[in-house]
Amino acid sequence: MTFKALLATRASEAISARVVEMDEENLMPGDVTIAVDYSTVNYKDAMALSGRVDVIRQFPLIPGIDLAGTVERSSYPGIAAGDRVVANSWGLSQTHHGGYAQKARVKGEWLVKIPARFSTRDAMAIGTAGYTAMLSVLALEHGGLNPQRGDILVTGANGGVGSIAIAILSDLGYRVVASTGRLEESDYLRGLGAAEIIDRRTLSEPGAPISSERWAGAVDSVGNHTLANVLAQTRYRGVVTACGLAQGVDLPGSVLPFILRNVTLAGIDSVNAPQEARIEAWSRLERDLNLDKLARTMQMVGLADVPAVVGRMFEGKVRGRTVVDVNG
Repeated sequence: MTFKALLATRASEAISARVVEMDEENLMPGDVTIAVDYSTVNYKDAMALSGRVDVIRQFPLIPGIDLAGTVERSSYPGIAAGDRVVANSWGLSQTHHGGYAQKARVKGEWLVKIPARFSTRDAMAIGTAGYTAMLSVLALEHGGLNPQRGDILVTGANGGVGSIAIAILSDLGYRVVASTGRLEESDYLRGLGAAEIIDRRTLSEPGAPISSERWAGAVDSVGNHTLANVLAQTRYRGVVTACGLAQGVDLPGSVLPFILRNVTLAGIDSVNAPQEARIEAWSRLERDLNLDKLARTMQMVGLADVPAVVGRMFEGKVRGRTVVDVNG
């Protein structure tokens, strides 16, 4: 049987992608075969398709670090035909065919059953970005934060991680400060629950090693000078999660926030997180994520539209979550 897929190829270091017909025999090894409903476009997907970072390790490859659909065949214990499942990261779009296709064959250990409250489209409106946001919330809680401790800053607020982090944190009772380079999107951010909007330029330039205390914690998807400044302005015994590198991979800061204010910097890895962490995150998403707010973050595109979305993402013209209807 054939199926549609967005296939990435590389020639002379340039990566291109086009929709092709593939045969199931071209799927990679795995013990679960899935009829895919939706995928999504994350920042990592944009990095993969643009070639700015060597995410894709072998060519040709079907990109897409996320997928959601229904199991057709399974020999993996606990996963059966008819189950609705989601896969986030692991080797998808790196060494294994990813979610930009109507079919997928993957390892059963990569899969989480989709909570009953969510459709497969909801699962991809969440995607790796939303699952990462929840991992960040869990890390803030593990560090002892609660709404009474003070404000939570969310950087990269218009992006996928930022949008869903704002939605979750505000509904948990936190006062959320959103940092964005697109102040014209303030109404969108306030609609998700942000109480205050600040210009990202106040954080993105080199700053003092330690500054006045402003927030009890933060979810940072930007890195570089932004993360250093966030740490410098975090309150005593605050917690900051680092889950992205939109500004850069460096951390040009100081140890002073750590040794003078006992600040915790918690790294968030969504790619190889253990199954128990994934299940906990999806369980909390089912409990704590407002579906009306999730819907406000979402736009829908088809497989052929993905390269154009990547271009708009790097131009700063994409907000929230982009869901890919692989059958549309």
